[in-house]
Amino acid sequence: MAVLDVSFYSQSLVRPVSFQMYIPNDIRSQEENQHYNRKCKTVFVLHGYSGWGRGWDQIFQIAEKYNLALVFPNGENSFYLDSQATAGKYGTFIGSELVDYIRKTFGLCMTKEDTFISGLSMGGFGALHTGLAYPDTFGKIVALSSALIVHQIAGMKPNQENEVANYYYYRNCFGDLDQLLMSDNNPEVLVKKLQHEGIKIPDIYMACGTEDFLLENNRQFYKFLTDHNVKVKCIESNGEHNMEFWNEYFEKGFAWLLEE
Repeated sequence: MAVLDVSFYSQSLVRPVSFQMYIPNDIRSQEENQHYNRKCKTVFVLHGYSGWGRGWDQIFQIAEKYNLALVFPNGENSFYLDSQATAGKYGTFIGSELVDYIRKTFGLCMTKEDTFISGLSMGGFGALHTGLAYPDTFGKIVALSSALIVHQIAGMKPNQENEVANYYYYRNCFGDLDQLLMSDNNPEVLVKKLQHEGIKIPDIYMACGTEDFLLENNRQFYKFLTDHNVKVKCIESNGEHNMEFWNEYFEKGFAWLLEE
């Protein structure tokens, strides 16, 4: 396998950026693995709040098994949204600029059918939002323990905060919090727009642990999707908001990505 640390200048973020990439290019034995009878597909993997854009051993092993290249961008604590501030277009960076760079530089993710997006926690939100914002780029979405918090932070005032962050942080990421539920930063709004425009919504895989503090948020969004006839598979299973759960469901989610 090749694990690469890549740096380039981002126009969206107006600075040099770096990301890690994994390519299963030298697997020792491929003879009995059907996934090596096709071209390598690519999954963008988005980290959670306070995380960073790096891979880990278990996810490398899953990628080897399924012949998947993985891209780990650093979204900082942006929720992978386009901030109104200069040099903060994280949504554009992930959904457009980085995909184009991977295509030109590595010849991967050349079609929607070969390009997927995934993430955990804040990155689960980012995977859902980015996949819905760029439905012609990403064929499927895997979102684990997603931080679908728009209904909790909508209308928050300058003197308020929750257990994670304060008003000013959320205002910087999501824009005007009084208008959040009606804005494109709300994934529900993107779903309605795509359906109104007759654009196919990427298939979605969601999973969340039954002991996860974000379980009700995920249930609420799953109900919204099913009420709007979006093709979605949602799994609830024993587990908390931790790597033990995510390692298990990245493997299950990646296997689902490759289903016809």
